[in-house]
Amino acid sequence: MGATGGPDRVDAINQMFAEFELAYHNQYYKAYPTADQLTLAKKYWLGVLQDYAPAQIVAAARKLVRSSEFLPSISSVVKACESGIGLFGLPPVREAYIEACRATSPKAAWNWSHDAVYHAGKATDWFLLASEPEERIFPVFEHYYRELCRRVMLGEELESPCVAALPERSATPLSAEENRARMRELRATLGLPKTSD
Repeated sequence: MGATGGPDRVDAINQMFAEFELAYHNQYYKAYPTADQLTLAKKYWLGVLQDYAPAQIVAAARKLVRSSEFLPSISSVVKACESGIGLFGLPPVREAYIEACRATSPKAAWNWSHDAVYHAGKATDWFLLASEPEERIFPVFEHYYRELCRRVMLGEELESPCVAALPERSATPLSAEENRARMRELRATLGLPKTSD
């Protein structure tokens, strides 16, 4: 495994072709009758699929093997890769946005469809999601969500949200006099008239 991820992508292409060979035996050997043609095809596919994560390529190939009677074309693999967030259990961007907007508090306790939705909402800012118009805040959410999706498809496991536990002891309540003193300070700060205690 190289630092740049090159060998991983080569392995993914090799695995994809191996699965195509098993699933579409006759069509496969008709399309790639010689070792030279197969090598050339793998190099070409590697170049075309270089923007996709290795796991995304393999998942897309498996989806196509399960759903197609014929040997998949490179364009069908590209389309499957582009719709690849679903291959990783990630909802489409619009659905993720709606879920983040509708989630109740505490957000960490919500039953998220995927941890990436929670993290995108948190990065966008829960208050802004609730208060800004969609045309202003959706692009911000989309930016964070797509970046998180990319990381998930590269194999990163996102931290699951967890609800912070309550402290074992609650703070000691203020005395009546301390409460009155704080109220006087607050009134003064806000420029409100004094009241008789």
